[in-house]
Amino acid sequence: MAKTEEGTLLAGDPALFRAARQDWEAQPVDEDYWDDPGPAYDTRRMTVAAPVSVTGPGTFFGKAQRTIVFEPSPLPGWWLDREDLAESLPIPVSVHNVWNAHRNIVLHCGSPHNYLRMVEHIVALKVGLGLDDIVIRADSGDPPLFERGSLDLVEAVEKTGIVPSREKPATVVTVKEPVSIADGRGAFLTFLPAEPGDHRLRVDCAVDFKSAIGRQRIRFALNADRFRHGALARTNCPLSAVVFSKTVGLILADVRNLGYNSRNILIVGPRRYFNEPRLVQDGKPLEAVWHRACLDLLAAVALINRARLAGTVVSYKAGHVLDCRMIAMLYRHNLLRKMEP
Repeated sequence: MAKTEEGTLLAGDPALFRAARQDWEAQPVDEDYWDDPGPAYDTRRMTVAAPVSVTGPGTFFGKAQRTIVFEPSPLPGWWLDREDLAESLPIPVSVHNVWNAHRNIVLHCGSPHNYLRMVEHIVALKVGLGLDDIVIRADSGDPPLFERGSLDLVEAVEKTGIVPSREKPATVVTVKEPVSIADGRGAFLTFLPAEPGDHRLRVDCAVDFKSAIGRQRIRFALNADRFRHGALARTNCPLSAVVFSKTVGLILADVRNLGYNSRNILIVGPRRYFNEPRLVQDGKPLEAVWHRACLDLLAAVALINRARLAGTVVSYKAGHVLDCRMIAMLYRHNLLRKMEP
């Protein structure tokens, strides 16, 4: 760890971190809701009013239909229950159970067969909708994939309703001091403490792709409406990966069975998009940065155990690996403190 003007750098080179911060500070904001907090989350621990299921093509085996069910949890926190593995225990949604985060976040518990892949687009609802106690029942380790990002999941939860799970306040934590983590690619994350009595989470998220996506930056105070807006954003995929999957990749089982198509992913080339981008602001598509902020970054925040996070999160060019490293460091160095109700 190193001390910097911005606080404690938990990992990374201080000089590279300073250079990355300068690049981030120089990047203009494309969409700004920083001072518009909107409707507040209920301060009690919340769950769904009744079980609700959502079905879609498999993410990694697109020829199969996959179903997940949101149910109220008798235990605090989020749990993933593989119903096709009768003797496996439910997987706690926690940074302690991250198995892999290189391409997507994979959570597992006990047996190596007891896992769920690409959980980020599901568990982000914990933070985005203010849901504290949930069991996700799955029929395989392959989650469903949708043409509208995670909006199908959001609408299912909204339809069944969000109600108190326990007559007690939700646990809210914040970092004890400003902390950051950086990597050698010029990416970083910074977590800033909340002001006393302020339980809101603010996000400043920027991406910089060497493609048509380019540089995008949004800032917002999180609320359920803002999350619902961002949940429509799809994963982006370079055109080269699409070409590979339709040619050489056909010899690889993990590739030829993927459920991706031109409706459920955003396909990007060096200079243009190859399908219609969403979430356009002043003529500029911001789908990539909204996906990064709401369905990737907030999923990492959801790995904080049985608590909500307050304060500010800054993300610049970061991804799943750096996200999960940051949350793990918060626990390793005892950097979270409970806020007063």
